[in-house]
Amino acid sequence: MDGMLLPIIVGIIGIAVGFFIAKSIEKSKGKKLLNSTRKEASAIIKEAKIDAESIKKDKILQAKEKFIELKSEHEKVILGREKKISEVEKRIRDRESKVASEVDKNVKLNRSLEQKEKDFNHKLDFLEKKENELEKMHKRHVDMLEQISGLSADEAKKELVSSLKDEAKTEAMAFIQTSIEEAKLTAEQEARKVVLGTIQRVGVEQAVENCVSVFNLESDDVKGRIIGREGRNIRAIESATGVEIIVDDTPDAIILSCFDPIRREIARLSLHKLVTDGRIHPARIEEVVSKTEKQITQEIIEVGKRTVIDLGIHGLHPELIKAVGRMKYRSSYGQNLLQHSREVANLCGIMAAEMGLNPKVAKRAGLLHDIGKVPDAESELPHALLGMQWAEKYGEKPDVCNAIGAHHDEIEMKSLISPIVQVCDAISGARPGARRQVLDSYIQRLKDLEDIAFGFTGVQKAYAIQAGRELRVMVESTKVNDTKASELSFSISQKIQNDMTYPGQVKVTVIRETRAVNVAK
Repeated sequence: MDGMLLPIIVGIIGIAVGFFIAKSIEKSKGKKLLNSTRKEASAIIKEAKIDAESIKKDKILQAKEKFIELKSEHEKVILGREKKISEVEKRIRDRESKVASEVDKNVKLNRSLEQKEKDFNHKLDFLEKKENELEKMHKRHVDMLEQISGLSADEAKKELVSSLKDEAKTEAMAFIQTSIEEAKLTAEQEARKVVLGTIQRVGVEQAVENCVSVFNLESDDVKGRIIGREGRNIRAIESATGVEIIVDDTPDAIILSCFDPIRREIARLSLHKLVTDGRIHPARIEEVVSKTEKQITQEIIEVGKRTVIDLGIHGLHPELIKAVGRMKYRSSYGQNLLQHSREVANLCGIMAAEMGLNPKVAKRAGLLHDIGKVPDAESELPHALLGMQWAEKYGEKPDVCNAIGAHHDEIEMKSLISPIVQVCDAISGARPGARRQVLDSYIQRLKDLEDIAFGFTGVQKAYAIQAGRELRVMVESTKVNDTKASELSFSISQKIQNDMTYPGQVKVTVIRETRAVNVAK
């Protein structure tokens, strides 16, 4: 509609403009120009009509195109909606068909259930009738039996129960006796299997504990340097380490003799350092021995750490690890204590696993069972109780503490781990060649000799050497003079003679050394 009005408005405007122009020309130029103006106005009007007609046609075409475009879009929308409606109708028809099929199935199932219910009710009525008939027949049979036997039903029941009880008791006693005998035999066999299997699965070397070590030399010339001028070097080494050094005709070797393995190891390492360095004199000897003692202390800790890592034991207190390391330099009846404890730990782990117990706890108890044999200071308690006190002090579990304290029956066993540790300790010590009673008593005699010397005032060091035939005592020069040194030697010899039993003689040597030390600044 807007497209049709526009040409008309344009035409009217053109006519008005032409008319206005004509009037203006007519007024300004007069009549001469009137005719020409009219002609121009008519020409303008004609052109305006032509333009208006052209614009009208264009607008009509644009309106038709727009109409066609809107119509096509509307048709597309209608087609899309019709398609969706048809899909919804299809789904509805499918659901209706499914619902119809389900309804048919439910109808059939209801009919089947109704039929089964009728059959069940019929069978139930039949069974009730049969039950009534059976009750009547049972009652007639009981009456007949009572008449024949002359006993009532209750009396017959009592007699039957009494006879069955006696028979059951007899059979039960026989069964119990047989079961007990079989259980004993089976238990003994299983115990043997566990013990033998455990022993077979642990292969260890037999422990050999010696009281001497051989120190090899590159040449016999080194022996003279070790002895020193007038024997001062060898005396300094023996005084600092407490080890007897035997220099004989053995080629390229000297012998270190001492019952204490730690002392022998300190002396051996110190000699090795001195010989390698080449500087051998009393001051250097004391310095090297002091450093070696610290090195051995560190090595003890490392040995303890390696042992617990090898056995898979975790969370052990550092003091207990140190005690485990000290076992390397201790012996029990000639058997190396660390090897014995490792062997017991492995045996305990295997045996506990065979019995369904915790192998880690058993290994822990087996490793620590003899820590009471390596005390820092002498104690009157048995080693089992001392070890148990240490374990309690450093936070071990009650089962482990009880196993340590009870493995020699000093206390009551309260867990299954305790007898396992006791048995494995016996297995380890009972192997042929594992232990030597004579060596242990010999070492104890040497320790007693040293303890007697330490009981006197002014004694600084005491070393039993020459297989217990000599006791060397170092005293403090400020507390003991030369006269008292002689008296001290006599007093120690008399106490040894009165308190100890020993073969042969014991030579007591008291050494008093005076040093004058000044520092140049």
